[in-house]
Amino acid sequence: MKKSKFTETQIVAALKEYESGKSVADICRELGVNKQTFYNWNKKYSGMETQDLQRLRELEQKHAQLQKMYADLAMDNKVLKDLLTKKF
Repeated sequence: MKKSKFTETQIVAALKEYESGKSVADICRELGVNKQTFYNWNKKYSGMETQDLQRLRELEQKHAQLQKMYADLAMDNKVLKDLLTKKF
């Protein structure tokens, strides 16, 4: 996935400008982004504060860690099952 050149804090600031009445076209022109990108940001980050973004980032990291742990355990489990089913 491509990394955004804008931080989440900058994205939230742009969304706050939109909520205060500034037009989407003006915000997109200033930032140099497509309107669709702005609407995707709005869908993902709408109503969030900086603290919420930090919590979201922490949860995403924890989720990735748990997925990796599950994959490792599932692989270990499969290897052990394969070893137990082999006849010597």
